[in-house]
Amino acid sequence: MSCGRSKKLAPPPFILLPLQSLRKTSVKATNSQEPVVLTDTNLVYPALKWDLEYLQENIGGGDFSVYRASTHKFLYYDEKKMTNFKNFKPKSSREEMKFSEFVEQLQEIQQKGSGERLYLQQTLNDTVGRKIVVDFLGFNWNWINRQQAKRGWGQLTSNLLLIGMEGNVTPAHYDEQQNFFAQIKGYKRCILFPPDQFECLYPYPVHHPCDRQSQVDFDNPDYEKFPNFQNVVGYETVVGPGDVLYIPMYWWHHIESLLNGGTTITVNFWYKGAPTPKRIEYPLKAHQKVAIMRNIEKMLGEALGNPQEVGPLLNMMIKGRYD
Repeated sequence: MSCGRSKKLAPPPFILLPLQSLRKTSVKATNSQEPVVLTDTNLVYPALKWDLEYLQENIGGGDFSVYRASTHKFLYYDEKKMTNFKNFKPKSSREEMKFSEFVEQLQEIQQKGSGERLYLQQTLNDTVGRKIVVDFLGFNWNWINRQQAKRGWGQLTSNLLLIGMEGNVTPAHYDEQQNFFAQIKGYKRCILFPPDQFECLYPYPVHHPCDRQSQVDFDNPDYEKFPNFQNVVGYETVVGPGDVLYIPMYWWHHIESLLNGGTTITVNFWYKGAPTPKRIEYPLKAHQKVAIMRNIEKMLGEALGNPQEVGPLLNMMIKGRYD
């Protein structure tokens, strides 16, 4: 990408390699299981006119999920798992509000120049207005349906609308679904890590509210607690309006809305992964090992009746025997 790099972005404390950008006609781009930026899919072409004013007029009167934080970092957390960790205190809070309220509060924060930040994250549903439906139906469904069929993916599960303030950061995490990340307004820096860097990124336990998120603070890494983070290698790209980033399931991604770029707008296309093949090939790939580890943690939590006992049991199994 030729634009969008902000001079104010701090370089991360690890090696960064460029992520290739391929045209949609490339064989690799349509069949690879690695992340790639696609530049001419026209996937969300009708939405490129979306800005806050257009959305406020046309998106409808439904409720939207908006996260509020006192810092630029929006660490995802699962509210259902908060009972497992009584001392967990999220650093952002979720509120339901009308789109007009969101815009009003966003403008108020920008005028005041306060440190408070908002991040709208809402699944597009049947409450949206007619013009948004028309735009949505005009997406390049032929192209994306072909990608789904070629890769043998399951069904489309949701389209998530993301509207963030400049400088907002979604810290490193991985997802268990395939993702086409379509940028509509503004620019985002995306840093990706393959599944085989699992041990370098130290995800929270499966039963923790921040499951699938890295425990490492990229701005101030604790190398004593997380020594393997010194070996991590990331792949970097910047996406702008019209670009589509394919993020394979189990690939870690750290996303930053670039400074001086104004409000960013993105739509995610989430798909279930391909069914497990009947014939398993060995050795197992890194993402398959991550899935196994997750299943082991879940089964142990259920068997022990207390998620807090999973870690000590695993330590007891390994300490002095496998290390």
